[in-house]
Amino acid sequence: MKFVSKILVFLFVFSVGFSHAQKNSDKLRKEQERLEKNINNTKSLLNKAKSSTQASLNELKLIDNQVKSREELLLNFDNQIRGAELKIEQKDQQIIDLEKKLKKLKEQYKKLIIYAYKHRSREGKMMYIFSASTYFEALKRNKYLEKIAEIQKKQKLIILQHQGLITNEKKSLETEKERKIRVAEEKRKEKEAMLKDKVVQLKTLNKLKGEESVLMANLKKEENKKAILKQKIKEAIDAEIAAAEKARKEKERKEKKAEEAKNAKKTSSSGSSTTTTPKEVEKKTVTISETKELALNKGFENNKGRLLWPVASGSITEGYGKHAHPTLPNVTTNNNGIDISAPKSAQVRAVYEGEVTSVLSIPGAGKVVIIKHGNYRTVYSNLQEAYVSVGSKVSTKQSIGSLLAIEGESLSVAHFEIHLVEEGQVVRINPSLWIAH
Repeated sequence: MKFVSKILVFLFVFSVGFSHAQKNSDKLRKEQERLEKNINNTKSLLNKAKSSTQASLNELKLIDNQVKSREELLLNFDNQIRGAELKIEQKDQQIIDLEKKLKKLKEQYKKLIIYAYKHRSREGKMMYIFSASTYFEALKRNKYLEKIAEIQKKQKLIILQHQGLITNEKKSLETEKERKIRVAEEKRKEKEAMLKDKVVQLKTLNKLKGEESVLMANLKKEENKKAILKQKIKEAIDAEIAAAEKARKEKERKEKKAEEAKNAKKTSSSGSSTTTTPKEVEKKTVTISETKELALNKGFENNKGRLLWPVASGSITEGYGKHAHPTLPNVTTNNNGIDISAPKSAQVRAVYEGEVTSVLSIPGAGKVVIIKHGNYRTVYSNLQEAYVSVGSKVSTKQSIGSLLAIEGESLSVAHFEIHLVEEGQVVRINPSLWIAH
């Protein structure tokens, strides 16, 4: 019986271990799919960029993204191959262990069959029971015979289970070996593609290095645009906060004046006190509408890491915060949001439902749309035109404008920011942490 219990425990542990390994394998495959999607997306943008007559900084950034994605994919393939090798080793050992246990099971089953053969007659069993010296001993002998019959059935069942497990493991082993070969081949192709990308990357870099004076001039223009954009966004949100504060104070003033008038009326007429309660109940409905806005805030916050991208397809070519310039030595840039390279004049969409609070126009930098989501603000700039106006209610994924076309280039760049307004203070946050990846 102890041996049978051990076998059942082994089967449970084996199934749990296999399930865990399968989850890791599935996770790696999902990551592979994500990286391949990124590579295909960037490749599509690069093909459009190459139709331009001159190499651009955006093209170099896209190639950098492509190389990084390919390097991540190669690492993913390495992990998958290592995982497959480990799985093959485990399965080989599991088959050996199962075969050893199966051999023991068959030996034990053989002894049970011999015992059953020797005591096959019903009379022999009855004589064994009736030959007991006491009634309780006879009961024990009967129980003993029943247990042997039960163990015999279980032993047979476990043998069949082991035989099935060995067959399945051998099939799974062959599948895993085939998968390892396939992944290794994919890795070889991906490595060749990465080396080609690096050659293009080097050529583009060398070409841009020969245009440092032009790049420096363009950088100064871009930094100036960023400074103006930053100031305009700040002014717009500050004005919105000031207007909201003014409206709140005005509301409080009116409520206070109404309360004073009510109290004055109460002192002049004793019969008016009975009408106070219904009017107070009516005032409470104001607080209910405010909680709906809080619920919307909570909804936006709960979508961290799951928000839509502001464009249907694109690649982040400049992340949030400070970065070293890709070609100019000792030069850094600071980004208050993220820049996404997208197809020329691509449609820009709202990442979450809300209300348009500002539509700005910045010379040389196109139009800017700011959308309010409770305490959060999303900012969309570099727009050629805006399809919405101040006060417009927008839904998730609704088109709010189209991107500004860059002269001489076949790509456009969407600039996207997220701000949090708390207690009258505006805090910029990293949009990369909020959009889905």
